[in-house]
This record gives sequence, structure tokens and C-alpha cells, in this order.
Amino acid sequence: MLRRLRRSLGVAALVSVLSVGAAVAAPKPRNVIFVLVDDLRFDAMGFLTPGLQTPNIDRLAREGVYFPNAVVTSALCSPSRATLLTGLSSRNHGIVDNNNASETGLTFFPSYLQKAGYQTAFLGKWHMGQASAAPRPGFDHWVSFPGQGTYWPTPTGRLNVDGREVAQKGYITDELTDYAMDWLEHGRDAKKPFFLYLSHKAVHSDAQPAPRHRDQYKDLDIRLPASAADTPENYAGKPMWVRNQRNSWHGVDFPYHSTRAITENTRQVYRTLSAVDESLGRVLAWVDRAGLAKETAVIFYSDNGFLTGDHGLIDKRNAYEGSIRVPMVVWAPGLLPAGKVEPGMVRNLDMAPAILDLAGVRAPAHFEGRSFLPLATGAIATAAWPQELIYEYYWEWNFPMTPTTFAIRDGRYKYIQYHGVWDLEELYDLQADPGEMTNLIDDPAQFDRKLDLRKRLYLGLAAAGGRHAIPFGERAGPGVVFRRTDGAPAADFPAEWMRRPGDPDLLDGIFPDSRAKFEAQQARRAKTDGAPRK
Repeated sequence: MLRRLRRSLGVAALVSVLSVGAAVAAPKPRNVIFVLVDDLRFDAMGFLTPGLQTPNIDRLAREGVYFPNAVVTSALCSPSRATLLTGLSSRNHGIVDNNNASETGLTFFPSYLQKAGYQTAFLGKWHMGQASAAPRPGFDHWVSFPGQGTYWPTPTGRLNVDGREVAQKGYITDELTDYAMDWLEHGRDAKKPFFLYLSHKAVHSDAQPAPRHRDQYKDLDIRLPASAADTPENYAGKPMWVRNQRNSWHGVDFPYHSTRAITENTRQVYRTLSAVDESLGRVLAWVDRAGLAKETAVIFYSDNGFLTGDHGLIDKRNAYEGSIRVPMVVWAPGLLPAGKVEPGMVRNLDMAPAILDLAGVRAPAHFEGRSFLPLATGAIATAAWPQELIYEYYWEWNFPMTPTTFAIRDGRYKYIQYHGVWDLEELYDLQADPGEMTNLIDDPAQFDRKLDLRKRLYLGLAAAGGRHAIPFGERAGPGVVFRRTDGAPAADFPAEWMRRPGDPDLLDGIFPDSRAKFEAQQARRAKTDGAPRK
């Protein structure tokens, strides 16, 4: 099965390893354990990456449903987490960056679970709302820390436990798991269904493994994507910002303004993931001991993906596949089939409706997503499931190298545009080009598709009330702007943009693209092809 899963990574080529049967009705509302990791790449699971050891995540895939086409609508921690909790996109919940975004007026979906008689607990990284660690509405039990938190205790570091400040005692992944186990075993009413939101700091940079894992993977061969190489072929058709970001905080030439190798950074992420996998194992062992396997659903997920050298980049934020795709496995014995690979696209927008669905709670009308449970059970066929993703990322002053980015992905094709920068658009055929290496934006054969996707993207980006606006926060500094002196030079402007005074198409770009304009341009080019330029 695992070899089949590894061969199933392509977005369009994925097929189910089992026949999809009819939906299985849950006899009663399920307990739900939602395990969230931070910045984990979509393929960083043992059953997909040879040599990586994640036996408990692998168990979920073996006994549950793996979603290789899980994506986020904004690949940044705070906006994605807000989407998970509210069922709203960034343009509607208003948390658009990792700075001091307000949570005023937002309702978090566990509040609906409480009204349905659930006991709820949040343990771990919240990372919204002015770095406050205070308890939030919707949770009966609370353990958190300000902002990013730390892997190890510091003199000033504190956990907020139900409103009380408590010193952090040890390695954060293990400590959060201890709190989780204590609540599961002793802190809840066993007569009530429960929802546990276990939100790890791991594997966010700088990833720091537990001491027992520090020597793990020292001989593991880490291979970067082919697009990491600094070659003319790799940057052909790429926007200038991509080439420029290569030599920056979020690029392979100057990662985090250090000399670290991306291969070793990846090993550190894998080592740090080991404690998360052990944490999952402890939770699953408790579910088994308690005899609750057929009454419980476990969801493993990440807030966004991560680039490991793709196109010369690290981090997330952009709309490339390594940034927007996330690991997702759902385990619910007796409800979901075992060993199923479900290629239907699932967004972070769909998580809150699905968890409410598992609890037998109707999602409120203002939710923008839909429950993926019918897709997971087979009640809805993959072919009938919507495949359109609207993506948004808003420029953040701290990390100015990534521009405001909008994208639409319709299953096979992805169109990307950038706001407020002088740069190229992008169009990719993900079926023929899963690595996003050949930009089709100026391919005459794709002209009508480009216009269609542009229009659909604009319509899809409408916020509540139909408005279109670019949200932004207060700028408080220059951000990390440095470049390595011996790193890649700045990008040249695209050769196809170079003109001379008097060229006949100098004003073409001012007018909106249309079929008539396109045909006139094609006729002019056919007439002048081969003629010497004056």
C-alpha cells in the first residue's frame, strides 16, 4: 500500500486504492481530536518519503483516509489558523498577517460544539490576536503561550493554563502532550463527547528536536527539488520577485540570513517531527485503551505547507504547490474506509464544517466551506466534488520579499497574479507540469483560459457584500531586506518586455485584453515576423 501511495503523489493522477462505498452513518456524534502541526510540507510523512519514520501518522493513513490534494486558502500561520477556526477566508475574517490582527467579532466553531453538549479543549499554539495567550471563547480547557512560543523553557516564558500563568517545564511538544493526556484521562466528563484541538509549535523554524532525536537522520539522503538549482532554465518564465527572493531571508542563497544548508534544515524538521509522531501515538494508544476508537475521529493537518528549495525558495506565503498543499489524514474507524486515497480537493475552509458534521451539528450559514465528510465516506464521488481554490496572501512588512498574491486553481490549471508589483502573471498546467516549471501565460493556445481564470479569480476574491479591497496593517519597520553579497544578483526584466521607441505595440498593455485585441496582435505579428526591425 505504501508504495502505491508514493506513486500517487501527482495531483491529477491520484486514484483511490479502495473502491468507494456508500456513506456510513455515525451512530452518534463522534469525539474529535484535531492535531495541527506548523509549517509541515505536504509530503513529510513516512508513507510518502522513503527513510522518514512516522509510524503513527502512517497508521492513520493505513486505517483511514489520506487526502493528497489538501490545500490552504492562505499559506501563512495566523490567516490559515483563523480560517480553520472561523470557516471564513482571510478577506472576511480580517486576520491577514502574522502581526497584531484583531479577533474582534469572530466566532470560533468550538462554540457551536459547546452548545451541542461537547467538552472542548485547546492546547498549544494559537498565534493570533496580538500574541495574547489568554483563554478564548469556545474552549472549556485552555493551555497556550504568546505568539510563536519556544521549544524549550526560557526565564520569561510562561504557559497560560485556564487563565493562570504557569512556567514551561520542558520540551514543548512533550509538555503539550502531557497536558492533553491529563485532560483526556482526568480533566473531562467521560459522559460527554469531547473535542480536543492539539496545536503543536513543531515543526516551525528554527526547528529544534527533542534530545532523543538529535542524531536521527544524520545519514538520510535529502534531495532538493530540481527547481532549486540556479539555472536559466529554472527561471525562464518566472516572475522577477522569485529570482530576487532566492537571495533573501526566504531563499536558498541566504536562508534566515545564515549559512545553513537547506538539506540539514530539512533533517532538523524531520527530527522535530518525530516527537509530534510520538505524541500522536500516545493519543491513539489512549483512544484504544479507552475503547473509544469507533466513537472518535482523529484529523492530522498542517496550517500551511513549506518550500524546501522549490524555485530557489524556502518558507510558504506564495501560491506554488509546495506552499499551499498540506498533509492531511483522517481516521475514524467504522465511519471512514481504511487505506483510502481521496484525490478530491479539501481546503482549510472545509475543516470547521467537517468537524461540526462529525458532531452532528449543522454548520452556520455564513461558513464559506463545506464538510468533506461525504467525500471521505464516498457519499459524494470525487468527480462531483468542487475543485476550485481561490488563494490570497497579503504582503507583510516583516518579510517584504513576497508580494501580495492571488491565485485560482481549478483542478488542472493554476493562474497566479501579483498586486502592486511590476511583474509577470503565471499560468500552469498542473497535470502536465506538476513542478510549475513552464509558464503558459503568453501561450496563444491558452489565451481564452487566461481571460476566464482572471475573471473567475476576481469574482472569487469578493468579500462579504461583494466588495474588493486590499487589507493591510501598520508598517513598523523595514523588514528583513538584506541580501548576501556573493549570492544571486537581482533579476533582469523579461526579455519579451524589451522594446524600442516607435515599436507598434507600445500602448497595447494599457487596454484590457480581449479576443479582438488578441487577434489583432496575432495578425500584426504574422505580418512582421521575419521583417528586419527599424
